[in-house]
Amino acid sequence: MSKNITYLFKSFVILIFVALQLSCTSDTLEDRYPETIKVSLRNVGHHLLLENKDSTSLVKPIVSLHELKYQLSFESELVIQPERLVALIKTNFEKANLPQHYIVEVVQCEDNEVAYSYYSRHDTTEKGIIPYTIEESIIPCEGRSLPKSCYLINVRFTALPSTTTNYSWVLYLLVFVSLFMLSLFIYKRKTSSSSKTSQDSDFKSIGKFKFYPEQNKLIRQSTEIGLSKKECELLVLLAAEPNQVIKRDILTKKVWEDNGVIVGRSLDTYISRLRKKLQEDTSLKITNVHGIGYKLEVL
Repeated sequence: MSKNITYLFKSFVILIFVALQLSCTSDTLEDRYPETIKVSLRNVGHHLLLENKDSTSLVKPIVSLHELKYQLSFESELVIQPERLVALIKTNFEKANLPQHYIVEVVQCEDNEVAYSYYSRHDTTEKGIIPYTIEESIIPCEGRSLPKSCYLINVRFTALPSTTTNYSWVLYLLVFVSLFMLSLFIYKRKTSSSSKTSQDSDFKSIGKFKFYPEQNKLIRQSTEIGLSKKECELLVLLAAEPNQVIKRDILTKKVWEDNGVIVGRSLDTYISRLRKKLQEDTSLKITNVHGIGYKLEVL
């Protein structure tokens, strides 16, 4: 695996890991409000006892019935006024910045019957968040107190503000960046591979050499030999007609005179250079036909 692939793979794994960590941010009350709920409910119980002129008996430990449901209980019997219960829970939950969607049930200890219940929620309007309480009471008469008895108060949260939505744009960005990097890498590899294939196919075999006219080079057994522009032009002409004599004036005209330059012994100099670069292949030989020109002999 190349260094580029390894680097890309590691980067992609890190991005996915971060995305998973953010997406797995817990929405459980225990994770997000570990003690706040219990403290708030104990404070509600404390004030209920004080309103019963009871400053000695204890509020029992708050019990987590399951992830979204909690139970408040008392050491002694008490009278509960529904309006005060609603107000105390609302005030304490707002101070603690707890979720405002919940159901409250006042359960009789002796028979587990629900003596009173209500549902509270906050609705969002264009003007903002306007809280209001909808009471669904088993005792229809408002203002009637629940008689002194043993009660359990159960609070069940029905909706939680999502923490993951705060990070949703981060998740989308990470996924987009990851996919973009992967797509870019694949595109570059395909482009590079296509270009390489094109370059590899754009050569002419001359003996044991691969001749790349567009790149001014010869390759033999992975060894690259650079050619000057003139050397390359001469080899193109000679290789086009192997074992055939190419007249001096034709070589001179096409390589030099067509470019507006007339030279003397330059042809012989460049031919000499080409011979040296081709000498490792004994099947190739540039022969001087005296007074006429040169030919590329291919055995």
